[in-house]
Amino acid sequence: MNKLRAIELFVKLAEVGSFTRVAEQFSTSKSMISKEISRLEDQLGVRLLHRTTRNIQLTQVGEGYLQRARDILNKLEEADSFVQSTQQAPRGKLKVNLPMVLGITDLGKVFADFMQAYPNIELDIHLGDEDIDLVEQGFDLGLRATSRTIDSNYIGREITRFDYHICASPAYLATHPDIAHPRDLTQHNCFEYRYFKGKNIWPIDEGVKISGTLKVNNVLFMLEAIKAGLGIGILPEFACRHAIEAKEVVSILPANKKPQLTLLALYPARHHVPASVLQCIQFLQHWFIHHYPNNRRALT
Repeated sequence: MNKLRAIELFVKLAEVGSFTRVAEQFSTSKSMISKEISRLEDQLGVRLLHRTTRNIQLTQVGEGYLQRARDILNKLEEADSFVQSTQQAPRGKLKVNLPMVLGITDLGKVFADFMQAYPNIELDIHLGDEDIDLVEQGFDLGLRATSRTIDSNYIGREITRFDYHICASPAYLATHPDIAHPRDLTQHNCFEYRYFKGKNIWPIDEGVKISGTLKVNNVLFMLEAIKAGLGIGILPEFACRHAIEAKEVVSILPANKKPQLTLLALYPARHHVPASVLQCIQFLQHWFIHHYPNNRRALT
């Protein structure tokens, strides 16, 4: 039995729901399709499909197997596309959605280098932190800095990871009570980032509820208020790295547990991924390896 072919037949059968239509698409007979699926089930030792005269239904195991089988075929498609892309310089248009601040900082530098490396790719870059449907808006690729799981409608490739920092200016710390424990933050003016999923619950250790005089939807705006000594904020590394290095702000409670932000490259779960998308993802991964070798990452 050609297992890969059997998997392809199973996925297609689950998608179209008809032995006849699958047989037509693969230029074979219904009985041959049925035999291939039966051989696959025999090898696995489970039933993947309930067959009736009217329709086909996946078993519970079949549902789980379908999701994983699609992943296998998508990865194989990507591998083939990658090999093809190395044989010729990719060209065409690439529409990309980027987070606002990361786009202004690190990703602005990345894509400037990408444009030099791939002059035949025409970039259409959109910056914004709002949740959008990449498919509905016509994006080929989206970059997301997140600590949550991704929508199953997308394929996600990890690019790099960033730490969070609790930031305050030296002037603020010199004129306000000491902060030795996360609970001490409840007595301080702590700023809230509007798009932060936890809102006014900062993810330090078991979580701490904060309050303050500023709510804002841009962390660079927040950083300026922090540098001015007006309060405290939780910021991703890419937003505050240079301010920490310049000693304009201090990272407080550095030993306490905080989540990491994973930068993911997302694209729609579909066949025939454009070579420009795969080349862009690979370029991003290697750029961050070269520029920030100490960051944790998993190249998949």
